[in-house]
Amino acid sequence: MALDPERQRLARRYARRQRLISLVETAVAGVLLAALAATGASAALAGMLPGFLPLKVALYSIVIMAAFGLVTAPLGLYSGYILPRRFGLSTQTWRGWLLDSLKSDLVGLALGTALLVALYLLLDSFPDTWWIAAALGLLVLSVVLTHLAPVLLIPLFFKQKPLDDAALVERLTGLATSAGTRIRGVFTIDLGSKGTTANAALAGLGSTQRILLSDTLLKSYSPEEIEAVMAHELGHHVGKHLWKTLGFHFVLVIGEFYAANLALRWAAGHWGYTGMADVAAFPLLALALGGAMFLTRPLTLAFSRRHEASADLFALALTRAPGPFVSMMAKLTDQNLGEEHPPLWVELLYYDHPPYYRRVALAQQRGN
Repeated sequence: MALDPERQRLARRYARRQRLISLVETAVAGVLLAALAATGASAALAGMLPGFLPLKVALYSIVIMAAFGLVTAPLGLYSGYILPRRFGLSTQTWRGWLLDSLKSDLVGLALGTALLVALYLLLDSFPDTWWIAAALGLLVLSVVLTHLAPVLLIPLFFKQKPLDDAALVERLTGLATSAGTRIRGVFTIDLGSKGTTANAALAGLGSTQRILLSDTLLKSYSPEEIEAVMAHELGHHVGKHLWKTLGFHFVLVIGEFYAANLALRWAAGHWGYTGMADVAAFPLLALALGGAMFLTRPLTLAFSRRHEASADLFALALTRAPGPFVSMMAKLTDQNLGEEHPPLWVELLYYDHPPYYRRVALAQQRGN
């Protein structure tokens, strides 16, 4: 199924601008962190705060994150509101976007502050092994947030309800049964209240695990195409991709925290910080962690693409219908302004799913 040439032209323009914004945001964050460390501003801020470590870290975190938010606000406005509206992906009003941004920022501020306080308590109590404890703590937090996301986080931004199309529910439930698994529910979210894109996801864990289908997907896709989407999501469940991803990230995070540990030890010995738990050294900690994450990003994306390809294979085997899979992929790519054939370097550095041409080629190969 051929893609719309005009949509592909828009997709390439949109992707280039988003990548440029991402690079600028990364550069701005790096420059600000380096400036905080080099100018002594971080030490000056830490010196003005009370000595009780949890309170000191919390106040430092709030000030730094608020300052970063103000500096990067124009970039967030352009990438999150102006650009999606300009390319027809968002229908959200200014007021609605601002409200969602405020909610997102408040959640990020609360979670980020709590994480930073916990991290510095570990640095203070276990200066030699904090990086192992921090990685374990982050693993536990990831499991908790994955469990709570469908019932606590997603409802902050989208309404969700059980899918009320009885025939489609029966069809999808039967598909799950044929895959040897029991689903805990198929839900729809009102993505169309804010934009024109379509999406689906396997969200939650244990008692909260569910399939989420956007209303825009249900509106414009045939039952066979929705079945292909559902089969892909079932592929993640059957393949235990969530647990494999958590384990993979745990290994990477241990390495990233260890790199930060080495950087902090070096800084404490050469830059005059009072020790590992000196909050004034936070910019160096953030730069070390950010640098390590940047270096491991291609591995993380490659691991994700491998799981997505595995889920595609499962969907094709389960439905035995490559045609609806291909037409679904074509619709999604055009609707969401995805690129048909991005440059290889873009695929390696930005894509957590295989691009359209690879997924269609896989379906066509299985159909022959």
